[in-house]
Amino acid sequence: MGQYHILVYAELWDVDLVGLVDVDAGKVARLAAQYDTKGFTDYRDLFGRVDVVSIAVPTPLHFEVARDCLEAGIGVLVEKPLTVSLEEARELFRIARERKVLLHVGHVERFNGAVQELRKIVANPVLVESRRLGPFVPRVQHDTVVMDLMIHDIDIVLGLVDGEIRRITASGARVHSPRPDVANVQILFEGGTIANITASRATEQKVRTLAITQPDAYIFLNYTDQDIQIHRRAASEYILNRESIRYRQESFVEHLFVHKENPLKLEILHLLNAVRETQRSGVVDLSEHDDVRSLAVALAIEEMIQEGRPHLDWPRR
Repeated sequence: MGQYHILVYAELWDVDLVGLVDVDAGKVARLAAQYDTKGFTDYRDLFGRVDVVSIAVPTPLHFEVARDCLEAGIGVLVEKPLTVSLEEARELFRIARERKVLLHVGHVERFNGAVQELRKIVANPVLVESRRLGPFVPRVQHDTVVMDLMIHDIDIVLGLVDGEIRRITASGARVHSPRPDVANVQILFEGGTIANITASRATEQKVRTLAITQPDAYIFLNYTDQDIQIHRRAASEYILNRESIRYRQESFVEHLFVHKENPLKLEILHLLNAVRETQRSGVVDLSEHDDVRSLAVALAIEEMIQEGRPHLDWPRR
């Protein structure tokens, strides 16, 4: 994932790519030469040289690396999941507030153009159905499918549905790794909205979709194509003849125009603008509530699957 960040920083005209860090000295030397920058094997060598860093290391190391960077006064973009526990997540945000530096969690789908448009048209959803499926990638086997894939959709669903969670149902299965590779979750919100979220890294076809049923429309989003279709009912009638009574329903489909841009580029630009604003004003704007809430739900689901506990009332007692 780190190389995708490098590509974005390297193409931004008003950003200096000061250095790259990897514990593999050979790898970082090759990348540094490729991008005409410096390579380091210790992230602390960046202290005093940079204003912002992207952290794309194994999840168990997120807390230590992010903490040290924040304490050094550096703005941080850390890939999801933020940390392995809520206590660590809250501690990072505490440090960010205290040091007045930005802490941003890499929920890149928030910056998908289709998701940005979706937020403008979703109202009173009745049913939300999310599918994020794909083949197994060995490099992510140390995270469960919940933290690897599903956390994106948990974050998007929580941002779309007004109201608190009341009940979670979850199940999962191991397929290619010691940790769950397939998971299905149903979230019931106050007000009656139901969200059904499926994630799999045991599916050979890559699928990234979100479907929303609301009283006036059926909305279908394809994350990969950054495409939105809105199905609206136009008319319905009964047709009578000698043999049968048939019901005919007519509808029309709107294809919503979406400005398509690299979501990671938009995310990094958002981060850079926020860091500059913080440096100018001395005020740091943190999305702590949303980030911690998404992590809390993901951790609870992970725990439910691990313990074989299918139901959980929310908030947790």
